[in-house]
Amino acid sequence: MKYLCTVLVDDGLAATMTQADWEQMGAESQAYDVALMARGVFVAAEALEGRATARTVRVRQGDALVTDGPFMESKEVLAGFILIDVPDAAAAMDVAKGIPMARLGAVEVRPVMVFA
Repeated sequence: MKYLCTVLVDDGLAATMTQADWEQMGAESQAYDVALMARGVFVAAEALEGRATARTVRVRQGDALVTDGPFMESKEVLAGFILIDVPDAAAAMDVAKGIPMARLGAVEVRPVMVFA
């Protein structure tokens, strides 16, 4: 079963990191992805650009409204995702617990909806 692990980062914590800290986090994240690949559960992962690059589109009654920034003000912002394919929710939680970026915020885990 596929699960999406969305990585949320606390802007305040992220702002305290040095360039060396970010390089270390990047290396840990890449190593974790490689470990997930070796286990055969990795489907895809991507990091996202910062909050300032976000745009939100809302369509109501055929009219589109595009605004700058994420859809809501929050201390934690979406930073990336990892899509995994594991047997069950417990296995998905185990994967999420190992995501290095979780130390800077949170990881939300949701099953991917299956349409018949």
